[in-house]
Order: sequence, then C-alpha cells, then structure tokens
Amino acid sequence: FVSAVCNFMSHEKCLKNVKIPCSCVAPSLVRVPVAHCFGPPGHYKRKFCTVCRKSLESPAFRCEVCELHVHTDCILFACSDCRQCHQDGHQDHDTYHHHWREGNLSSSARCEVCKKTCGSSEVLSGMRCEWCGILAHAACYIIVTPECTFGRLRNMILPPSCVQLFSRNFSKLHCFRISENLQTESEEDDDVDGSTQGSAKDIQISTDSSKQTLKIFDGNDAVKRNQFRLISVPRIAKNEEVVEAALRAYYINDDQQEYELQTFTQQVLQSDDVINRNDAAEDGNLGSVFRESVPEAWIIRAKPKDEEVIRIYPGWLKVGMAYVSLRVNKDSTTQTVIKEVLPLLGRQMECLQNFKLMEMLMGSKQVQRMVLDNQELILNRLKDIRKTSIRQMNQTRFYIVENSISIVRVNLFVGGLPPQLSPEEYTNILKDELAIKTNVVSVTHVYQAQGAVVLEISCFSEAERIYMLVKDTTVNDKPLHAVVIPEVMASKIPRNCCPLLVFVNPKSGGLKGRDLLYSFRKLLNPHQVFELTNGGPLPGFHTFSKVPSFRVLVCGGDGTVGWVLGALEEIRHKLVCSEPSVAILPLGTGNDLGRVLRWGAGYSGEDPYSILVSVDEADDVLMDRWTILLDAEEPAEGAENGVAEPEPPKIVQMNNYCGLGIDAELSLDFHHAREEEPGKFNSRFHNKGVYVKVGLQKISHTRNLHKDIKLQVDQHEVELPSIEGLIFINIPSWGSGADLWGSETDNRFEKPRIDDGLLEVVGVTGVVHMGQVQGGFRSGIRIAQGSYFRVTLLKPIPVQVDGEPWIQAPGQIIISAAGPKV
Repeated sequence: FVSAVCNFMSHEKCLKNVKIPCSCVAPSLVRVPVAHCFGPPGHYKRKFCTVCRKSLESPAFRCEVCELHVHTDCILFACSDCRQCHQDGHQDHDTYHHHWREGNLSSSARCEVCKKTCGSSEVLSGMRCEWCGILAHAACYIIVTPECTFGRLRNMILPPSCVQLFSRNFSKLHCFRISENLQTESEEDDDVDGSTQGSAKDIQISTDSSKQTLKIFDGNDAVKRNQFRLISVPRIAKNEEVVEAALRAYYINDDQQEYELQTFTQQVLQSDDVINRNDAAEDGNLGSVFRESVPEAWIIRAKPKDEEVIRIYPGWLKVGMAYVSLRVNKDSTTQTVIKEVLPLLGRQMECLQNFKLMEMLMGSKQVQRMVLDNQELILNRLKDIRKTSIRQMNQTRFYIVENSISIVRVNLFVGGLPPQLSPEEYTNILKDELAIKTNVVSVTHVYQAQGAVVLEISCFSEAERIYMLVKDTTVNDKPLHAVVIPEVMASKIPRNCCPLLVFVNPKSGGLKGRDLLYSFRKLLNPHQVFELTNGGPLPGFHTFSKVPSFRVLVCGGDGTVGWVLGALEEIRHKLVCSEPSVAILPLGTGNDLGRVLRWGAGYSGEDPYSILVSVDEADDVLMDRWTILLDAEEPAEGAENGVAEPEPPKIVQMNNYCGLGIDAELSLDFHHAREEEPGKFNSRFHNKGVYVKVGLQKISHTRNLHKDIKLQVDQHEVELPSIEGLIFINIPSWGSGADLWGSETDNRFEKPRIDDGLLEVVGVTGVVHMGQVQGGFRSGIRIAQGSYFRVTLLKPIPVQVDGEPWIQAPGQIIISAAGPKV
C-alpha cells in the first residue's frame, strides 16, 4: 500500500503496526512550535524529503539547526517543528523531551530499544532524537522515556533552558548568526518556490489522453503569488474525485464533502474575480471546462458552516492535556470562547480579563502570532483564514494565554567602531550614525580596545532598524557590523555542566569549516557555535562572559588560534571563567600547534561527534605566549614591484614562532600570491605546492643576515653564525611538523617544553637547509635559549609571526613572556 498523501509505503500485513503519522497531521503533533532555519538550496545525496518522503534528486532545502530536509516545492507544507534552542517568552520550560526526527540515518544505525538495524539509505526510516542522538524504530521510540538528558555530550551542551533570546522580528539566520552571504542565492530561489516551475516536479503534464492535468490553488494568497499544485485526474471525473485529489495535493486529510472547487480563466485571475461554477449541472458543465490545450486553473474553497469544533491549546505547558475541544457557532466570540475554555482547564476561578486568545500560524520558516480582538466572531475568522489559504488553516492553532507584561530585551553586539573611546563618545557616534533612540536603547558593555559595544534594546522594531542600518554604515571609512546575541542565564546552568564555546573559521582548510559549522550546530546548541567571519571571537566570549566554567574549541589554522587567544587575553578580566581551556581542530596549511597538542596534522573529514568526545576527554596543559614589541626607527619603503606591503604592527602576540630573513621572505611571497588569486588557495596540497615554488626561486639567493642584525639574549650579546634565517620557536613543530631544534641532547641547553618560560633560537643557512629540515634529514643551528630577547635590525628585513609576514624597518624588536600562560 502507498499513502495517496505522503507516499508512505507498507505491506498489507504490516498496516496495523504503522506508527508513523502522515504529513497531513504533522502540524497537530507539534508540542512547541519553533520555526526552521533554512540555508540556501543545495544538492544532498542519499537524503529524503520529510514531507513527500521521496529522495532529494533536485536542489532542496535543509534546516541549519535540525535534520529536516525538504524539496523546494514541499517547503510550504513543512511545519514549525524545529528544536527549541532558547527561551523566548512563549511556553518556556526547564524539562526537555526528546526531539524526534524521522529518517536520513545511516544504514548501520541501531535501535536503542530492540538493538536491530533501524536506518536505511533506500527510504525514510528510523527515528533519531536531535538532542541526545538516541536511535529507534518508529514502533520502538514510543516506549522510550520522554525526558531527554542530552546524551554523551550533556556536559558540553549549553542547555536551551539557560539561553534567552527575544527574536520576534529577526529571521532565524540572524538569531543563530549564520552568514547571509550564502543566503543571496537562496532568496532568489525562494521567489520561485511554489510557482509554475516548483510543482511540476511531482506530476508532469499527463500525456495519457484519458487524463487531464489541472492547476489547483488553495486560496487567494496562492492566486496572488501564482503558487499552484498540479493534479492529474480522468477527463470524465466526478466533482468529488477532483476535490479529493486537490486536497491530497495540499496534504489535507479533511472530508471532501466540506470543500468545493471554483474555476476561473487567466483573464479573471488577473482581476482577482473568482467565478463559482459548481452550481451548474454536474455532468454537462463540469466536463466542458476540461480543455485539452492548457491546464485549467481551479481554487479549492471551504463550504460555509454554521458551527464547528475547534481545538484550544493552553499557552502554558501542561503534561497530560495538550488541548481542549470546543464547539463554536455563529454567535461565538473570542470572549465567549475564553469563558468556556477556562473551566475545562481548571482555571474557572480566574478573571476573564487576565487571558487572551492567540492565533498562531506554524509555517516552516516563521511562527506568526496574532492576538484576537475580544468581540471577533470565531467562525468569521476561520472563514477568512480558509479563504486566504486552506494549507495555512491546517497549520493554524489557537492558544489561550495569560496576559503578562511582556519584557522585550534584544542584545545587539556592534563592532567596527573606533577603539579607545569613552562610553559617552560611543553613544554620540551611535546617535549621529544610527539615530538611536536613547529611551529604548542603552549601551550595556563597552570593549574599548576592540572598538565594540553591546546595546540593549527594549523595542523590536528599533532593534530591527538598527540591525539593518548597521550593515550599510561606515565610521572613519571602516564598516560597522552587528550580531544578535543571546543572553545566557548562568544561574540555571547545571553544576556539572561545562559548555563548549566553538569558534569556526569557515575560510580555513579548503572550506571544510562550512561543513563543520553545520555539524556542530546540529550536535550542540547552535547558540554556542560562532562563525569567526561574522564579528570575530568577541561576540562569543561576551555571550559566555557570565558562564562560571566553559571550554573553547577553535576550528582553523594556527593564525585563527592566535586570533582567538589574542581576543581571550584582551577580554580575560571581564570573564567569570578567566582561564578557559582551548582545544584545536586544525584546518590550516601548517597546523604546527595542532600537531604539538596531538590534535593531528589537519582535519580530513573525521566524524564531528567523535571530535567532540575527544575534546571532552582531552587533558589540560599550559603553554607560554610571547609579546613582540616592534620599535621601528623609520617607516619601511614599499616593495620594488609596487605591491603595497602589509602594515607593520607595533605589538604582536606570538604562540608558535617568529622568523626573520629567508623563512619570512617565503611567507611574504606566498602572501602576495594568495592576495593576487585568493580563489586558488582552497586546498592544503595547492598551498604547499606554492610554498615549494617560491622556495625554489630563492635557492641561488644568498644573504648575509648575520651581518644585518644583532641579537641579545637575557641581556647578553650573542654572536651569530653565517645564516640566512633566524627563528625563535615556542613549540617543537615548525613549517608543517618539522623539528627545527632537533632531538639530540646538548648540555648547553635545557630540553624544550611549551610551558618552560623559554624560547629556543635557531638559525638556517638557506632554502636547501630548510628543505632538509622539512624532510627530517637535518635540524637547525642551535643558537640560544632564553626568556628575554632584543634584536637590532640594521636594514629593512622580512619578519613573520605565526605565519603573518611583513617587511620590518630598521630598529629594535623585543620579545618577552606575555601575561599568564594559556
């Protein structure tokens, strides 16, 4: 048997055991309505649509927060059944139930209850909780206890009951800080969603001469948007058969007797005037409107009723009573409904004025709420909804809610402002540039060193206006950026919970960062995953500033790790947990720090879940960090070929190593090559090939670096041998895993450690020597070991710190230990 609505297949003998609800009743099973967060359409192999259960062969949407996949023309029929990741003032609660999603499991998935295989790559089968990851058959998941404990990762998940976000006017992409640069293509597709192109996928125009293909609209909204479904019916068909096929096309399981079809011509369609043709005699006239040339267009309409039964859901979550049913007639108003419902919910002693009736449309992309006027006639309201869209009626609920003073508090992080100003100066800039209304907007936090502020806004429309305006505003020729940030209620975090703050650089590692962002948002709470290209590390650290104990995972190259550690150093004094441990998922080209801390040479597609388990089990170690002070006597000249050099910094932080001479020169050439053609540098293999190429060009190059610099270690002058490169190393890995110091024991020096408060100084004689070190045939020339260094540059020399190169003008470079170890 195959379901005529959702294509569910079953043997005849198995029908009595089917537990899977059809797509047409899915909206009625939602416990807490939460809209989905759809990214741009893409191609997803071996995945199935949750609505029509067919495979996703054409471009389709997927939710960025849960495992929902859906065809572009099925998206309207998906309802708001996403994970609830934060409290928003509607139906908030502290106990969480499993959030089950059907199908799209691996074929090796095993049921937690009966231990048999429950996944399939052939059909949509098996159930998975999207919080704890537990798997079960459709017949078995019903007996699993409803409460979810968040599974193996419970200690690192930020519990949704501890996160608050008032987000009424913001899209889900804004709420979860998902980059919109990917969204442009999806928005273009959205316009096409259910129009002529979208629906033809399901039923091609019939070539069978005995069949007729019809366009079906489900209401005035669909007519305006020209969004229709195609159905195929026999040429000589009864009205009832056509109505039933039309309802099925819209995933509606109601009795076809309650509906009728109205038809109109294309000219009439434009004037919005609909002619009812159903009063005519059934056989003659209905047959005559079926023409062979173009598909005829029809609208489904609900027949008027004198009374009907509606469901009223309590706005407070109460186990055991999901809703109450109530019969309404043409005299029933909002007020009479509230009066009748309260006794059924055990609230008969309370005053009617304390309650309101709310209409809620549970669309897949947005949950829309509207308070009904006390005198509104309920039957008229139902009639209006059905006239707009029969589909929307299927996704509409009525809630009885207590009147409460709603507190609006939207937090916006605004960065890109000039650094080192006072709170008053920042307020004045925002008044001038964004015309902020100080009666509803206040500056709650100021990060002077970074030029950033956090605004608390008590009006939704003002928050949305500021957010949209910031994107087009520049101050001192520097663009501003805004991020919506949630409020973490630290007092509610369980004692044994140490949430993981995840930073991902989506540009690192051949764009593997994008896939990791998606995976970590699914496995954890998306509010603890931050995209570094969207405001940097500061919004993440600010969000976690009150969390008593947390850890950090940085996904990116060594430069990304340095960026996050630098931000941590600057904001440490404002964090309750001032020394969080940092884990690394190496996505860059060199990944020396990742190698030393045993996270591997580079991410190559391992299961993100097992990475999180490794982070949970990893040990803490301390590591030194170093401050490099650059005191140039005069600005460096631009390069001979006219390419502008990167600006030399004044103070930089170092984690791995600092190189002068040939090592930095190769980095600079690589930097220039990447600036000229950034699109080509998206794989580690290509990046290393470019390094080799620029190195080969320098083989014959000789340079007497030892004559151009002087070195002082712990106040003592050190005589330099004949070298082309001088490298200060903090970790025993350099240039993608080479051991520059070497493993031989030497009585002059202590064995290097990453937490000994000492740097090792090593020399290389040229490109060939560097190649031999990379190949493991030689080590560098050991020069010194110490904790305070002064380098005097007698002429402009290339310098690189942790892979960031520039030309440094003559002057002094001082290297010393930086603050506490990390």
